[in-house]
Amino acid sequence: MKKRICIVTGTRAEYGLLRTLMQAISNMKNVDLLVVAAGMHLSKEFGNTVNEIRRDGFRVNARVPMTTKSDTNVGMAQSVGKGIQGMVSAFGKLRPHVVVVLGDRIEALAASIASAYMNIPLAHIHGGDITKGGIDESARHAITKFANLHFAATKKSAERIRKLGEKKENIFIVGAPGLDEISSIKKAPRASILKKFGIETGRFLLVLQHPVSTSAKNAAKEMAETLEAVKRVGKPSIVVYPNSDAGGRRMIRIIHAYEKKLPLIRAYPSIRRDEFLALMSAAAVLVGNSSSGIIEGAALHLPVVNIGSRQSGRERAKNVIDAPHKRKEIEAAILKAMSPAFGKAVRRAKNLYGDGRAGERIAKTLERLTIDGSFVQKQIAY
Repeated sequence: MKKRICIVTGTRAEYGLLRTLMQAISNMKNVDLLVVAAGMHLSKEFGNTVNEIRRDGFRVNARVPMTTKSDTNVGMAQSVGKGIQGMVSAFGKLRPHVVVVLGDRIEALAASIASAYMNIPLAHIHGGDITKGGIDESARHAITKFANLHFAATKKSAERIRKLGEKKENIFIVGAPGLDEISSIKKAPRASILKKFGIETGRFLLVLQHPVSTSAKNAAKEMAETLEAVKRVGKPSIVVYPNSDAGGRRMIRIIHAYEKKLPLIRAYPSIRRDEFLALMSAAAVLVGNSSSGIIEGAALHLPVVNIGSRQSGRERAKNVIDAPHKRKEIEAAILKAMSPAFGKAVRRAKNLYGDGRAGERIAKTLERLTIDGSFVQKQIAY
């Protein structure tokens, strides 16, 4: 019998990180890849990114709608409940031998709870990381406690997983999947990417800022502060929509307002992973609070202005400048990031997240291990 490995993905960004793993699994003779698309993937408002999965040649075996019309923390909580019910139904039909989730979003949390209560072994990628902004920190470590296999990006993350009471033999340091496609992206023709997105000069800003769930009421103001700084810098800017967490829709309304009055700003609900990496490789600065600036940024030698608390505590290289949600400080940080002196430092920045082979390592480990009922018997290992 073939081993059935089920990948759960809920967002465009997360799918981009999982894609090399999915490709590696799909190439294995003794493994069947199952895909559950959930949450933002199924939302027209956020680009119907489930179509990207299908365009890449993967079959979507089940869909779990989770998003609500609410832009509040109550709506997020409702989405988790809705997601758990949907995951239970999907796993009941697909009967996977193991479920794989990445990170800390509500889709991963819902899948983790469902799989744990259904006695389905769970593999978690990017556990043990630290971020001090929002509910993500709590969700990530909760998923670790539901998980039976752990694929950590760094040695420090692996140590934290161990301190949470997980068995050492079930923890694997594999690097960050976000680096897996960078070598091919570096070879992409810069001019064609700029032309597609209407950029006439290479000195442009890439903006990606998400809400922080513990301070969702400030999301619109924080987005406005960032875009005011971008306006003052006066460079062409590509702004990507935030995620669907509480406050995200309020941020989108602010983005629309600035796009209407500032010709230099172009906004996109979603950008394909390969195109986003190509834009990162060509941009002058990435501005916002996305983990991509912290993880992929150093490997691409990209200056990053990291705003606010969302990524506080995450291991980072010297390509990152931190700034509060204040326009003057953000503007100053962007100008510093664009300076020749900082550019020199960025070129020397050390990548902390592996060699770009995480997906391959995870796939081989999942194929090799005998995953049976014993995996779901958990106990604190100290």
